[in-house]
Amino acid sequence: MATGKINVSVENIFPLIKKFLYSDHEIFLRELISNATDATLKLKHLTAIGEAKVEYGNPIIELRVDKKGKKIHITDQGIGMTEEEVKKYINEVAFSGAEEFLGKYKDAEKDAGIIGHFGLGFYSSFMVADKVEIITKSYKDESAVHWTCDGSPEFNLKKGKREARGTEIILHIAEDSTEFLEDNRISELLRKYNKFMPIPIKFGTRTETLPKPEDAKEEDPAPTEEVDNIVNNPNPAWTKQPTDLEDKDYKDFYRELYPMQFEEPLFHIHLNVDYPFNLTGILYFPKLTNDLNIQKDRIQLYQNQVFVTDNVEGIVPEFLTMLRGVIDSPDIPLNVSRSYLQADGAVKKISSYITRKVADKLNSLFKNDREEFEKKWNDIKIVIEYGMLSEDKFFEKAEKFALYPTVDNNYYTFEELQEKVKANQTDKDEKLILLYASNLEEQHSYIEAAKAKGYEVLLLDSPIISHLMQKLETSKEKLSFARVDADHLDNLIKKEDTQISKLSDEEKEKLKTNLEEVLEDKKYTVQLEAMDSDASPFIITEPEFMRRMKEMQQTGGGGMFGMGNMPEMYNLIVNTNHELVGEILNTKTAKKRERLINQSIDLARLSKGLLKGEELTNFIKRSYEMVK
Repeated sequence: MATGKINVSVENIFPLIKKFLYSDHEIFLRELISNATDATLKLKHLTAIGEAKVEYGNPIIELRVDKKGKKIHITDQGIGMTEEEVKKYINEVAFSGAEEFLGKYKDAEKDAGIIGHFGLGFYSSFMVADKVEIITKSYKDESAVHWTCDGSPEFNLKKGKREARGTEIILHIAEDSTEFLEDNRISELLRKYNKFMPIPIKFGTRTETLPKPEDAKEEDPAPTEEVDNIVNNPNPAWTKQPTDLEDKDYKDFYRELYPMQFEEPLFHIHLNVDYPFNLTGILYFPKLTNDLNIQKDRIQLYQNQVFVTDNVEGIVPEFLTMLRGVIDSPDIPLNVSRSYLQADGAVKKISSYITRKVADKLNSLFKNDREEFEKKWNDIKIVIEYGMLSEDKFFEKAEKFALYPTVDNNYYTFEELQEKVKANQTDKDEKLILLYASNLEEQHSYIEAAKAKGYEVLLLDSPIISHLMQKLETSKEKLSFARVDADHLDNLIKKEDTQISKLSDEEKEKLKTNLEEVLEDKKYTVQLEAMDSDASPFIITEPEFMRRMKEMQQTGGGGMFGMGNMPEMYNLIVNTNHELVGEILNTKTAKKRERLINQSIDLARLSKGLLKGEELTNFIKRSYEMVK
């Protein structure tokens, strides 16, 4: 038997560990099971190369909770340790960075992320235990060793009682951590951190129903037996080669990841790279809504099948955080901090790789089955548009497959769209004008007017489309997007020929005065235009620039223009060549003229969806009176 002092000069290392990592103290189980897994996999390697002359067999890791004795037992059948190895790995190596840690973080009030960086994984035990025992026997078949420490730098080392190779760790749970003696709490942590560990993990037993014997009667109960309750899947889909998996396997794995998600994913992307970094994983495109916030943090990050986090910002490009799935890389440390990720070169390469892989997959889907890709467009467009906005390399690749749907459900790439509309929708300044609507119902009359002129109208309705249009307009020459209700069509796509007004300047001035006298709402700017006599007499439009800046401000950006808090502003465009406008001008009675103006403007507001409440009630009442 031997006693000694752990090789660290500062006496209060354990309280510091507990203090710094208290908010994260549940990770003790992850760390200990990771250690048990490593010990088992090392034995597998040594037996494979012939260095260990033992039978590897089918080892498992077992976890037992002794609620009465307030203990947790974690047992593996791995490589084990000799007495010298216990001294080296438990008493010395684990604290090789302790001095540096204490000097750097002793007075800090933050999570230092020390586990992993300082070899303190095993010592995370002391966050939940006031005493820890190790009983271990090496595969080299030396005597077992029993190590004990009560959370002070003092330890006790003696011969142990253990016949089989491997290691058992016994945690004597502290009074402030008794939650970890509850089966439900342990099960929750095993599901969270160890669901896909590569070695089977046993936690208790479960009852399994067996087939009935052939001679059993119908009323006889089916036989049952108690079997090991294995809580993990040691061979998840992402660890296999894509050639060994079918579409059903990917869908089954999706359900394993998200058991409460009932919709099937649209498609998947299998990641598999071993140079210049190691990374495997499967990403799924789920059906997405237009909400940019609720979808995030569904991708799970693993390190060698050990769960690390589901906040993958910095590793996965931001626009892909709306996807789901798994990424596993041994090149990412178990304890990631944002500052670490931002500075790490390997992580940046991983992010670039994932961007490229997703873009290539989308392009392949588009080329191989365009019809199916078009059907899925509305469910995936938010990710693609977000990516085009935030990643220039993705923007370049997405030009090949990003689609622009029309109100008639036709889908074009930008190049195809440009070719189709340039003859009819190029204005007098050689600028290509792409008309679009954001709401089929609300902008119906404007859409129909544009289609009557042979114009193609796109349907662009995502919350970030204003930002994307701005980027397209600045990255391409002589291009402009205009919503169909931003002005009357002759102004949206201005040609050389202009209509001549039937009204004189004096009549125009009189008409404008009459309109402004009736219009109490200062939101409307009266704009007299000479248009076709069969065009609408009154049209309400929203200026493109003002409206778009407000939309951009609402989804981030645009605030520099001061548009965020500006009131709604509209143009009232009056067709001076329409018969009704002439009648208003020539009406002798002020009361009749006012009624005609109110009715005409309300019809325009109704078309725009702006007539509501009391004003709508008055309009209906006035309409009935006029048709009596």
